[in-house]
Amino acid sequence: LQGIFVLGLPYALLHSGYSGLLLIVLAAALCCYTGKILIACLYEENEDGQLIRVRDTYEDIANACCKKLSPNLGGIVVNVTQVVELIMTCILYLVVSGNLLSHSFPYVPVTGKTWSVIAFVTLLPCIFIRTLKIVSKLSQLCSLFHFVIILVVITYCLTQMHQWSWAKFRLSLEFEDFLVSVGVIIFSYTSQIFLPTLEGNMKNPGEFRCMLNWTHFFACILKTTFALTAFLTWGEKTKEVITDNLPSFLETLVNLCLLTKALLSYPLPFFAATEIVYSCISKGNHTSYRSPLLALAVRGSFLLLTLLMAMFTPYFALLMGLSGSVTGAAMTFLLPSLFHLKLKWKKLSFLEKCADISVFILGFLCSLAGIVCSIKGLLEVFG
Repeated sequence: LQGIFVLGLPYALLHSGYSGLLLIVLAAALCCYTGKILIACLYEENEDGQLIRVRDTYEDIANACCKKLSPNLGGIVVNVTQVVELIMTCILYLVVSGNLLSHSFPYVPVTGKTWSVIAFVTLLPCIFIRTLKIVSKLSQLCSLFHFVIILVVITYCLTQMHQWSWAKFRLSLEFEDFLVSVGVIIFSYTSQIFLPTLEGNMKNPGEFRCMLNWTHFFACILKTTFALTAFLTWGEKTKEVITDNLPSFLETLVNLCLLTKALLSYPLPFFAATEIVYSCISKGNHTSYRSPLLALAVRGSFLLLTLLMAMFTPYFALLMGLSGSVTGAAMTFLLPSLFHLKLKWKKLSFLEKCADISVFILGFLCSLAGIVCSIKGLLEVFG
């Protein structure tokens, strides 16, 4: 999920200057923290003071927080938010796949939408994905292609070290451009939707916090190195997707790797979205939930929905920014901090309470700023 955003990090540095380097580190720390407090909400102490996992999903945490208002209100809000974000992510991968095919084969007389349909055909086997094991294997391949892309870009940039200059960094910033940079940097780390399932499937859940620390640490190092070397290489000529700056022979290779990565990335949000729908259906009718025909129908409907929206939704990038500002900030900052305060208030220290409140305020401001910028962009498009 993070690959598309990572390729925009050099462009984010172009508009954020030195502060962008600090933001990459700060975003890693904040997302790591909210991941930990979200998982903490899954546990409660028993009579012996031992932590017991009493909840399994993000939905369970939300329902526990909102049970006084309504037993299922919190779960409904979280599920709708998750499904919207996951579907929009799937659509983004289809749009990106179509664009990459179009750029890789410019002499083929085919439109971007037709390329998206071709990419969609390769994703039809997703209908038959029934377990997380298959998704995890595809994600491993996705990670492999991701590292190949990063390695190619960094290697090329290192060959251009003779033209690097720190003078390329901006000192003055445009506020709206800076907000775009904040969004790209923060959401290159987001993974909170998948953390409860990931922690629940670990052989040693006790190692989750350590795993989260190390993965965010290495992600921070890798992203800082990548963004810095690429920006120092191209400076003011840095494009929104850094691969567009590469020489033509490397650009085609990297675009094909990106295409493969985008297609391999699609099953994870697709599987997560359908699983949420399945869990909702199972509460009302256990028999129909286990019907293979119903499973195929739901997966097929999701696939078709993502294709139709990718092909026929105008100004998708702006709509993606709008929904991402709402759902992304909510799932990453607002809800984890709010739920942690609600469920653990009596056991939190003063500093922990201040940290949660600060994260909530920061998430609210980021979300509000993103919404304003996205709506402004839509208004400008529609005149």
